[in-house]
Amino acid sequence: MTADLSLRARAETLGQSLPPLLAEAEHLAATVILGDHGRRRAGMGDEFWQYRPAHAGDSARMIDWRRSARSDTHFVREREWQAAQTVTLWVDDARSMGFSGDPKARAPKADRARLLALALAVLLLRGGERVGLAGAAHPPRSGRAQIDRLALALSGEGAEDYGVPDPTGVVAHGRAVFLSDFMGDLASVEAAMAVASDRGVRGALVQVLDPAEEEFPFDGRTIFESMGGSLRHETLKAGELRGRYLARLADRKARLAELCRAAGWHFHTHHTGGSAQAALLWLYRALEHGR
Repeated sequence: MTADLSLRARAETLGQSLPPLLAEAEHLAATVILGDHGRRRAGMGDEFWQYRPAHAGDSARMIDWRRSARSDTHFVREREWQAAQTVTLWVDDARSMGFSGDPKARAPKADRARLLALALAVLLLRGGERVGLAGAAHPPRSGRAQIDRLALALSGEGAEDYGVPDPTGVVAHGRAVFLSDFMGDLASVEAAMAVASDRGVRGALVQVLDPAEEEFPFDGRTIFESMGGSLRHETLKAGELRGRYLARLADRKARLAELCRAAGWHFHTHHTGGSAQAALLWLYRALEHGR
């Protein structure tokens, strides 16, 4: 089975057997999407605020033909509530996300991050939102077919050891979600959040870690190597590194939390050994509170 089909198998219905995370997402959708979603009311949120280039999938009735006549590009007239209904996802595909401290018991971090992203997309699309991926290739769209596009786009793996958040394609006054282990340079995270914040974007960071990265269960002679092989450290007394490692990890989390507080975003650390449903519920509620 190809990578994209394997991922899709975890996020879509296959016969009578639902994959665990999608089953939880389906149940969650039935409980949290009840009544008005809250972003379809007229009033201040219905005011015009910008034109944007038309994307594939936009219907002809959405085109502002008067504005488009002055250019070779078709433009859509967007209102505030439409921007608020737009969510852009960035899912780290770097090699560090391929780590699992116990491959027989736990899937890699990348699998959990992709599943959370797809399950969230299902919830949001059912609520009438538009969902897309960071970058120019997969702009936010509505409709069931978008989940197929997202599943295929999320199936690849990057070449870098550590991911760099991409704020490209984030819609002004919309929302964004970054899912990563955030083990790389935090300056890149800060820069991406600054770009998004300058556009009036609110959202959430979800740090996905393997339990081994939280517990540091290493002792004696150990060779530490990055998933891409660019970093390597050998020690005879790994246990003596535990205290310093845990202190640096705590500092990293504190820095990420502070970046989110300053930007009006939400921060959460999720472990691959924990409940995906709980993480999904937290993330959905974080987006609701950030609108």
